[in-house]
Amino acid sequence: MPDSATVERTLDRHLVRFADALRTAGLPVPLVSTLEFGRAVAEVGADRRDGVYWAGRATLVHRPEDIPLYDEVFDQQWLGAIDRGRPATVPSPVTVLFDEPDGGPDEGDPEPRDGDVLSVRFSRAEVLSARDFAGCSDDELAELHDLMARLRFAGERRRCRRMGPTTRSGRLDLRRTVRAALRTGGEALSRRYLEAGERPRRLVLLLDVSGSMEAYARALIRFVHAAIVGRRDVEAFALGTRLTRLTRELSTRDPDAALARAAGAVADWSGGTRLGDGLRLFNDAWGLPGMARGAVVVVLSDGWDRGDPTVMAEQMQRLSRVAHRVVWVNPLKATPGYAPLAQGMAAALPHVDEFLEGHNLDSLEVLARAITAE
Repeated sequence: MPDSATVERTLDRHLVRFADALRTAGLPVPLVSTLEFGRAVAEVGADRRDGVYWAGRATLVHRPEDIPLYDEVFDQQWLGAIDRGRPATVPSPVTVLFDEPDGGPDEGDPEPRDGDVLSVRFSRAEVLSARDFAGCSDDELAELHDLMARLRFAGERRRCRRMGPTTRSGRLDLRRTVRAALRTGGEALSRRYLEAGERPRRLVLLLDVSGSMEAYARALIRFVHAAIVGRRDVEAFALGTRLTRLTRELSTRDPDAALARAAGAVADWSGGTRLGDGLRLFNDAWGLPGMARGAVVVVLSDGWDRGDPTVMAEQMQRLSRVAHRVVWVNPLKATPGYAPLAQGMAAALPHVDEFLEGHNLDSLEVLARAITAE
């Protein structure tokens, strides 16, 4: 059986799907009503189907003429009809069953009680999204790579030097103005203008491939590959005892070929780590000369560094001065009782804009949203 967190997340998604089904059927359900519906179900509980019914009817239905449509959609979504004639004060009990699509409940589960049965299903993708990367098999990591490819990696946009036409007043576009005047006998009846265009901000991913990150690096390298093939202007590096650029190796859309080429290029995979020295190499050779300027820089590391912490602090400060944002992703952050006590992590944190987890697919979805934030 799934844990309580998976159950709550699955039920939340089922409630949202129910609200979407109402919209599809033609019932006006604004977002605020969906949020109120979720709060109402949290108050009355999902163990009684009448509780879910009346929670939805009180928050999602705003006109009496919509009640029949609501009842019809509710019956379709929540497996079985409710006897509308019985008093609301005497609801019948409900048994909530969480079944995987490829099998029924566990054999050790008790028999359902008398009364209505509410079946809420969770998919294998939902289970994998909450599973820690450290406990995933190679086959599961391959499945997770397919799910990572569906993440949205469209980046923030920044103004660039390339000029483009605009309808607003700005810099005069003499060439287009003269061309327009030629159509009217040489009279410049209307002026044309230019303004600075926009382009996506560069995304730079620095992945720690040291021995302490081995359990997570094999999953995070898949995330890096998905980001490179999912959008333009992405750069990737491996950090260990040395700095290795992986952008070209991971640019092919074939994930197996890309990961094989990356593994062959990184000579210090699962070795030691000198994060501060690696960041200094990046800043000197690529970052400060232009690659990190105005970019979103993401460091995927647990923060364990064998080098001098003052070097880490100095290099992170240099990086934060030129980057638009610095995001640090630490898989250990999800560990209960975690504190950033590692000397490298403690030295880097003052110069980090966002400090995120990175231990499962759900946390990488949060990272993808942080990357695309305007």
